[in-house]
Amino acid sequence: MLPGVALSGRPLRLRAWLAIPILFATAVLGLVAVLRLLIDAQWQATLSTALCGAAAGVTALIDVHPENWPNCRRRCLRIAYPTAIFVAGLLFGGFTIPTWLAIAIGLPALITLVIMCRQADEVADVEVSRR
Repeated sequence: MLPGVALSGRPLRLRAWLAIPILFATAVLGLVAVLRLLIDAQWQATLSTALCGAAAGVTALIDVHPENWPNCRRRCLRIAYPTAIFVAGLLFGGFTIPTWLAIAIGLPALITLVIMCRQADEVADVEVSRR
């Protein structure tokens, strides 16, 4: 990805960007818990290092644009926050989440992510139609 370029054509606001890895990880945990119930599996939803690494990667790929921040401060945030998510995965990797809790937090997180993506697509469509 090119620096300063978001997939939708514009960077996310800071609060939305900070929520991305948490929403991503909880949505995946919720889907794993639902799958566990559907196939009657014996495993539990687990907050793994790999899941936190994927959440950090997704966060690193999305551009953020805090209002009135200098470029160096924004660059530091774009490096430090995904790194902190990854390190948290290293520290808390293997933490098992009860199925009911994973579903209770995961499905609303999934719905929130879908809404955020649809809003970003709508904004991108409006910006393209203006050109």
